Amino acid sequence: MRWLVMVTFLFLTQVATAAQPVDKNYGEHCASCHGADRLGGIGPALLPENLARLRRPEAIKTIANGRAASQMAGFGDKLGKEEIEALVGLIYSKLSYLPVWGENEIITSHIQHVPAGSLPDKPVFSADPMNLFVVVELGDHSATILDGDKLEPIHRFATRFALHGGPKFSPEGRFVYFASRDGWVSKFDIYNLKTVAEVRAGINTRNLAVSGDGKTVLVGNYLPHSLVLLDAEDLTLLKVIPTVGQDGKSSRVSAVYQAEPRNSFVAALKDTREVWEIAYGEKDFPIRRISVDDYLDDFFFDQSYKLLIGTARDSHKGQVIDLDSGKKVAQLDLPGMPHLGSGITWDYQGRPVMATPNMKDGVVSVIDMQSWKTIKEVKTLGPGFFMRSHENTRYAWTDGFATGNPASNDVMHLIDKETLEVAHILRPEPGKTAAHVEFTRDGKYALVSVWEMEGALVIYDTETLKEVKRIPMKKPSGKYNVYNKTTRSAGTSH
Repeated sequence: MRWLVMVTFLFLTQVATAAQPVDKNYGEHCASCHGADRLGGIGPALLPENLARLRRPEAIKTIANGRAASQMAGFGDKLGKEEIEALVGLIYSKLSYLPVWGENEIITSHIQHVPAGSLPDKPVFSADPMNLFVVVELGDHSATILDGDKLEPIHRFATRFALHGGPKFSPEGRFVYFASRDGWVSKFDIYNLKTVAEVRAGINTRNLAVSGDGKTVLVGNYLPHSLVLLDAEDLTLLKVIPTVGQDGKSSRVSAVYQAEPRNSFVAALKDTREVWEIAYGEKDFPIRRISVDDYLDDFFFDQSYKLLIGTARDSHKGQVIDLDSGKKVAQLDLPGMPHLGSGITWDYQGRPVMATPNMKDGVVSVIDMQSWKTIKEVKTLGPGFFMRSHENTRYAWTDGFATGNPASNDVMHLIDKETLEVAHILRPEPGKTAAHVEFTRDGKYALVSVWEMEGALVIYDTETLKEVKRIPMKKPSGKYNVYNKTTRSAGTSH
């Protein structure tokens, strides 16, 4: 018995001794930038939820060699291989508690770079402000303002680490709001090319929405479980709403969007079967709870914003919710893992249809929005993630981004909106990942990302499908045209 006690004691001593160096190394080399609690500071939060885009081998390289164009130094000359691997194991481990990020933390984090309302109301450039693009470059955490007429960059600036959820514009298109995965919300004045305010609204953030009247920003968080309302003028805090369902279960937020015709925000909860509609024009932002049959991971609206079409990622069914009545009015057959957040609509043979790519199967589902029956499943070379079109082009463009297969993730499928057939396949750069399409204001040009560190925007004439220009960029991801977004084009997500 004494022998067993001694062995157990020695084992626990060895575990404790082994654990000390990684904690000590983290405290010495990481805590000053990333926070002693790993919740972030100057640098991003180091939690598995926040590091979803960074694979462990890349994390090892980053700690050893540093990160270009950032304040992240390399520690390969100070730490051995096993020590670096131990640090990676630490930052990919979940916290044993649910961290707090509430009113005090949000208020304290607020940064006012430029006094609200102090900048001129006239653009400092001559380009059409409604035909600009905001291009997110994930490679070095930057964004580019691109002139959609000349197809030339106007300005490039640093962003917060790992932007997520797509930037959103103020109604007139002057301001753009970004959310980072680790909760930072930034307001950028496009007219003056300056970041004017920032605040950290959460620890792990899904996305944000800007109200139709331009007065309020809503932020949806995975961590903590909350919705955060901000004043769009200066990003000061208005309200924190814990996301607790009627069943008493605390829930992450899947996504938030604004529904301007309804003067409301709509939020889907990931861990309880509810959709919330929040009236942004009313005092205290009252919440209307709508029960749904299944959890919602993502969703989009019909053009009237009366109907919400949503699905769970692991479900083969979608559900159509009438937001007026709060009732499910239809069920959709959707194979694999549909990405409704990238769904689009158009008119087909005199009736509206919706289409969504699929992240698991090589298929695009085209569904009649009156009968809610599947008209066709358009076969593609592999699973896709993004889908876009424009009122002035005959094609719906979808990528092979979700394949993970070099033989098919370099393609763009062009589906004819009249025949529902794949009419063309483009390969912007063979063997390199192609993703995300956006169109100029008039639909004349389509911009496609070569999603690589040494990547590019490849610009096509939408009539001839010929490449007209290539602009080098650092892992460009989303491209967002001011006009298409602010006018809620049927060919783009809202």
